[in-house]
This record gives sequence, C-alpha cells and structure tokens, in this order.
Amino acid sequence: MRGSFTYRNAIFILLLGVFTYLYGLDSRFAPKNGDEYPYMHIVRMTADSGAWLPLQSEMDGIKNTKPPLVFWEGIASTGWGSDWTLLALRWPSVLYTGLTAFFLFLAVARFSGKKQTGLLAALVWLSFFATYRYGRPFLTDPPEVFWLSLPFFALLYWGRAAFESKLLFPVLAGACFGMALLSKSFAYIVPATFALGLFFWRWRKWSLPKVLLQDLYKVILVAILALGVFALWFLLDPFPEAVWKEFVLGENAGKFAARSSSYLLDLVRGGDSIWMLALTTLANAGLFTFVLISTLIQCWRERRFISIEECLLLLMVLAFFIVFSLPSQRSGRYLLPVMPAFAALIAMYWDRLPLWGFRIALLLQLVLLSALTWVGGNLQLSNFLGQPDIWSYSPWHWGFMGVSIAFILLGIFNRERSKAIALAGCFLCYCALTTSLSPLEGSLGRYSQSTIQDVAGKDVWVPCDYRAKDEEYRLLLPGAILHGYLAKDAGQIDLLTSTYPLLAAQSPIGVDPVLCESCKIVGKRMEMRARHSEAEIQAILRGHIGEHLFVNEYLISTPATIALPLIGKDACR
Repeated sequence: MRGSFTYRNAIFILLLGVFTYLYGLDSRFAPKNGDEYPYMHIVRMTADSGAWLPLQSEMDGIKNTKPPLVFWEGIASTGWGSDWTLLALRWPSVLYTGLTAFFLFLAVARFSGKKQTGLLAALVWLSFFATYRYGRPFLTDPPEVFWLSLPFFALLYWGRAAFESKLLFPVLAGACFGMALLSKSFAYIVPATFALGLFFWRWRKWSLPKVLLQDLYKVILVAILALGVFALWFLLDPFPEAVWKEFVLGENAGKFAARSSSYLLDLVRGGDSIWMLALTTLANAGLFTFVLISTLIQCWRERRFISIEECLLLLMVLAFFIVFSLPSQRSGRYLLPVMPAFAALIAMYWDRLPLWGFRIALLLQLVLLSALTWVGGNLQLSNFLGQPDIWSYSPWHWGFMGVSIAFILLGIFNRERSKAIALAGCFLCYCALTTSLSPLEGSLGRYSQSTIQDVAGKDVWVPCDYRAKDEEYRLLLPGAILHGYLAKDAGQIDLLTSTYPLLAAQSPIGVDPVLCESCKIVGKRMEMRARHSEAEIQAILRGHIGEHLFVNEYLISTPATIALPLIGKDACR
C-alpha cells in the first residue's frame, strides 16, 4: 500500500489539470459527442430569429430535442451569434465543470477533515475521460452534472444542518434540480429524488416511520419545485404542444420502447443490457477504470466499517443505476452525475488502495503516449504529402512527448510515486491527444483567408456524414451559404462537378483530382477521415498512416447550374 498525496503533488496536478482543460478548447478535433453539431445549429437558428423561444431548427424532429437552458447559454456566450467560435460556445461548459470540481472539493474536504482529500477527489473526477470528453464541448452534460450534484454536495458539507432543515434546503434543492431538468430532461427528477430519499432514510438510521414523518414532505416539495422550474418551458414557449410531442413523447417516452426483440431480453443481453450499462459506467473513468474497480472492491472488503458519507455516496450511485436500468436505451452517459461520487470514494480510499489499478493505468498511458509518438514521428518523417516539412511539429511537442513518457516510466518503476504520477498521467495523455493533431489545426487543415473571402455569400455544397455537420464548415468557411450532400459521394468528383456550381470534394493523399476544362480549384485543405476499410487499417498498422488517415479537400468552382431552393432534404438535415 502506497500513496500519500501531498500538497506539492496536488498543486502540480491542479495546474496541469487547468491547463489541460483550457488547451485546445477551440479545437475541431477535441474529444466530444456528435450532438454538439445539432446543438450549435439550434443556437444559431434561434439567435438568428431574435427571440429566446421557440427554439428554431431546420432539422426534422430535432428542434425541441433538449430544454432551452443550454441553448440560451450558447446564445448569451456568443452574443446572439456575433462571436461564432467554438471557444465562445464551449467556455460555459468548462466553467460548469470547474465549479463542479470546486464544490466537490469543498464537500469532501469538509466531511473528511482533510483538504488534500478534497482536492484529490476534484482532481480524480477531472482525470476521468468522460469528464474531459463531455465536460468541455457544447453539450448539456456539464450544467446537468453541476446542478444535480449541488444538493448532494450540500448534504455532505453541512450534514445535520442540511438534513434537519425544514424548508431552506428543500427549496434550494428544488431550485437546483429544476435547473438540471431545464438543462437536460425532466426524467432526471426520478433518480435525483430517489437518491435524496435514500439519503434521508440513511440519515434516520434506516427508520422508515421516521423518514416518512419527517422527510417525505421535503422530497415531495423538492420534486414539485423542480418540475415547476421545468414547466417554465411550457409556460414561456408559444408552442407548448410541440414541446410535448417532440420532447416529452419523442425524446423521453420513446426510450422505453423495445430496441430489438423485447424489453426483457434487451435487459439481459445485447448492447443495451444492464451489464453493458454497468460496464460503460465504470468505463467513464477512462484510464482510471481499474482504479475505480479496486476502490469498489476495497469498499466491499471494509463494508462493516463504512462511514456514513461513504454509504451516502454509494446510495447515490445505486439510485441512479437502478433508475437508468429501466429505460430500454441504457448508456453510461446517463450516469455521468454519479462520477463525482466515484471520485470521492477513490480519494477517501487513496492510501489504502493497492497499486495494481494504478499500474494498469500507467501501462495504458504508456501505450497511448508511445502510439501517439510513433504516429507523429511517422507523419513527420514519411513525407506522405510529397513535400518536406508540411506536416511538422514544433520542438515543444517532441519535448513534451519525451518528458511525458519518461514521467510515466518513473511511475511504473517507483512504487512511492506510482499513484500521483498515474493521476498526472491522465492529463498528460489528454494534452498529447490535442498536440498530436496540432498541424491540422493550423493552415494545413484550414482554407486560406483569400479563399474564405472569395466564397463569402456564395452557395457551397459540403459533405455531411452527421446531422448539422455543416456547422463545422461554418467555422471553416464563415460567410458562405452552405448546403449538404452525402459524405459517401465526396470522392466522386465527376458526379459532383456536373451537379453543383461550387463544392467541397475530397481526394486521397497523393492523387490529384481530375477536373473538367471549365472547373477551377479555388481552395485546398487537409481533413482527417472518419471511416476506413479493413485493408486501409492494415496499411495504417504497417506504417502507411498519412495516406489513409487523411484526405485532401478541394473547393471547386464548376460551370454547373442548380435551381434554388433545392427540392428534397438537405443531407445535413
């Protein structure tokens, strides 16, 4: 057993964590979820309308897909769309994530009596890959996790004062849960109040009569207030019937329909089974998954001596897991609100945890950093673009990769420092993911300013493999009027140039597009491919990375004409 966590470790990893969450925040290649594009689309369309409600969208069935709070935040952070950048859209998410980490620190530091433990809990939560992936992009998860967690943090922080509060805490908890519902879904009131009821039950020493007499009205009051806040959407929206149809019936009730054979069979087998829910929930910890597993094993071994705070944290996890095992669509993403509880447990057991979980984390980090170093070196040295020094990293990149690998090796071989280095290594890996794609974030992956000016105000057709993918192209070609075509046709240049007057087409690296005599290339950039055949994957593993991992994208002007508006559905919609 090793691993005292010192203030020096805490301050170093805290600074590293803050840098990690801010570094590459505006990157198109940041780990994220595809929902970011539709959310950006709804924000842009609603901002263009000049009104907060109703939400606007050109996508069929995706307008009232989520409550309006996150879209209002996007409208505010971008100044009604005037500052249309990923940084402007995403910084509120990072703020929510930072606030969640801060209040987790306060709660754990208070009931554990140690600031190091509180800080460790916050850093462990930030080190989870799910926190990094969903806690930075423009998504509903950061505000949902923050507002759902706040009342539970308050109970852990104030203890008796909060549990015995007859009105103040229930009112504040109801307001917080209401903000969570207005960020994500009214369905979260079920696991939230269930967990709250279990908290009160445990506080009354498992006395059902006491909790029914003294605390049941509090839980009911919290639920009523939270649903009242959520109901503001129906009150303020001029078309509440559309909200009911699209959000309540479509987005929520539809998740109970059988997804394959039957509800019961889906429960015990397949990708939506309860076992997969448990696995994906643990996998939210990312590189620390086995550390989390070792923590749960340690909790079981010490179950006779478990503290009330540990019991409350586990009850919160249990409540959310039970509730989200009921819908037929089960995903570990729905349990993101319980990941701070898992992080708190890891921090509390830190000194008593065996090293094997941390060593697995270190080995995974070493494999990831080594793979990124190999790929980066191959891309820089292989001259796959036909000209030297086009794909080039700065000396800082190679220095960072070398120091990171040496740091991880120190953690593997030095038992005293293994735990702290494993925690820091998570943030190093996230920075490495970002810096490894840095050449594509520069001029290599963007159109020139002259190209952007040339196509401003013109109709341009771009490839779409996901709804609202054109929102990414709005960042690349601001001012252009964008339309979508199916991404699978992006390489069929003859077909595209005979159909669209101005388009973005893609060609393999090293293969120049064959164009008609009247066609003209007005811009060029490089893009990373999303899907690969088995043969291409094998070629990548043999070292032919650049030729198959990327494509060249050309903006082509053609003599073709097309009547607008188009008949039929846009491929991006």
